[in-house]
Amino acid sequence: MLTNIMYVTVYVTDQDRALDFYTEGLGLEKRLDFPGPDGRFLTVGVPGSPVQIILWSHAAAAGQPGGAGAPGPLILESEDVRKDFEIMRRRGVLFEEPEPVDYPFGVRVEAVDPDGNQISLRQQLKP
Repeated sequence: MLTNIMYVTVYVTDQDRALDFYTEGLGLEKRLDFPGPDGRFLTVGVPGSPVQIILWSHAAAAGQPGGAGAPGPLILESEDVRKDFEIMRRRGVLFEEPEPVDYPFGVRVEAVDPDGNQISLRQQLKP
């Protein structure tokens, strides 16, 4: 029986640049970093969460999945999106909107990593 999500993959063109963005910009922690037979295996994660994000090397010409209106590869939950938005913006993270937006399900804002991957920050409504 399945017990957990172990890894998700985000495709990046420069693993060191991506590592800086995800750790210094978004505040995730570096977990694994070692050379493997198919390339460098580099992961980050939310402190305290068992899920790891693989920052996998991907040729720039290959493009990114999705498109307008499609969800990005990551949706990260926050207890206070507006506070995290301000912290991340001061760190140089680029966002698609000038401010977080209220929705029926809570609050959200979309960040963009150096490779154009959309990272959604969400805060759920408390019942």
